[in-house]
Amino acid sequence: MDTDSIHSGYSHHSNRSRGSNKQSERSSRDRHKSHSRDSSSRSDKNVTISASSAQPQQPDQSSAPTDAQDDNWGETTTAVTGTSDHSLSQEDLAGFGKETEGPVEKLNCVRFLPLALTLVLGLLVLITPMSFLVLPQLMWPERLQACGTACEGLFLSLAFKLLILLLAGWALLVRPARASLPRIAVFRALLGLLTLLLLLSYWLFFGVRILDSQDENYQGIVQFAVSLVDALLFIHYLAVVLLEIRHLQPCFSLCVVRSTDGETHHYNLGQLSIQRAAQVILEHYYKDFSVHNPALLTAAKSRAAKHLAGLKVYNVDGAGSDTATAQSRAKIAAAARQRDASHNELYYEEAEHERRVRKRRARLVVAVEEAFTHVRRLQEEEKKKLPGDEMDPREAAQAIFPSMARALQKYLRTTRQQHCHSMDSIQAHLAFCITNNMTPKAFLESYLMAGPTLQYTRECWQTRQWTLVSEASVTSPLRHGSEFQLKSSDFSLVVTSKAIPHLKLREEYVHPKSHKFVLQLQSETSV
Repeated sequence: MDTDSIHSGYSHHSNRSRGSNKQSERSSRDRHKSHSRDSSSRSDKNVTISASSAQPQQPDQSSAPTDAQDDNWGETTTAVTGTSDHSLSQEDLAGFGKETEGPVEKLNCVRFLPLALTLVLGLLVLITPMSFLVLPQLMWPERLQACGTACEGLFLSLAFKLLILLLAGWALLVRPARASLPRIAVFRALLGLLTLLLLLSYWLFFGVRILDSQDENYQGIVQFAVSLVDALLFIHYLAVVLLEIRHLQPCFSLCVVRSTDGETHHYNLGQLSIQRAAQVILEHYYKDFSVHNPALLTAAKSRAAKHLAGLKVYNVDGAGSDTATAQSRAKIAAAARQRDASHNELYYEEAEHERRVRKRRARLVVAVEEAFTHVRRLQEEEKKKLPGDEMDPREAAQAIFPSMARALQKYLRTTRQQHCHSMDSIQAHLAFCITNNMTPKAFLESYLMAGPTLQYTRECWQTRQWTLVSEASVTSPLRHGSEFQLKSSDFSLVVTSKAIPHLKLREEYVHPKSHKFVLQLQSETSV
């Protein structure tokens, strides 16, 4: 069996595909012969971005394919299936999307430190009132007065208040941190300090006035514990106001601009600190901003570098003290003169790229529609089989994926999205569409249109590290004109804050009869 190709029973289809592949290769070579000088500048570079690394990786220049290689990719390796004559072999499928694999950053245990401190403080709050009731029973039980009906009612009140405090504290404070902030949260630290101060005060009072004197009034001790729980409930109410209600009213309008492509979004926030505002902006960024694609920004850089590399400066007056400065000025002036003619090159380059994208998109749509047609035919055949012989959606996705993999990979390379989609994620999405009986258009929507960052694999966004850069303290509140940056490995988000203006409305009363009118008709009319 030949290792370079996979043959089925329809061998004449494979021979016909080879002949068509040779003709397309010769026509492609003739068509691009006149553009051989610009093919190196328009080549698609495979940029590998590791989200777990803090430093951006440089693109591998040795693995950058040319246009001819991209057009004729996989021509000598053909897998013949029931739906398409052009596909991928198993060897190519095994290497599809390997450039996106990278090490995953280990979880940082420091992010769970605030949650651990909150749990310890909550346990101390729960144990303290119960200790006030148990310690007198253990140290001087024979001297305590009998607990009457009023005392037993206080026991019931204390039990329900502790239960309410436990549930309310769990709902408000016992939540995993969504972000690791550079500084401590001021309000949370203030509430924790206030709670510790309250507990310390009650323990000191209990030790001096009750333990030392061995108070015999047990009803007063129970009432003392109930007063502690009441104070803790008021602190919880203060926590709800400071942490959940205070920032609900919008006070500032924040403009967020991505530094690489200039994509802009606006958000209205309330009274927050700079680091909390940065956290909210990042949460909105992953669902509102389109995924960052650095490969789309390399064309302008390569074009500028090519113009500057083609310039040469000759010094005819001899070496001088300011030779380097004169050469730099000469290059800048020459580049400015060439700028007038470079727009034609940019126009034709973009037109050629749009033509290639439309062509490969059409091929991809046809391949996917043929694959889904084959799936429907298989589903109709599976209904006639026994229940044990039915095909799993994952197996069906793996069976039809080779028929569309070549067209999909070439489209992703042309649109420079190959680093955003791996073979496993594509097959999982295909199995999801087959399971839910989706159309080919629903399957292609994730690849034809750039979606938000959360739509892609977790390796693209989960371990990304951000750096907050601000002239003011990150714990200070937002003000009018506040500016800060959120820097990532290969781009940054520039944030500008503006206060929402005060709106003044004025009422104008309109009398109900002021808009009425009388229609007067002439007495003499034509008959």
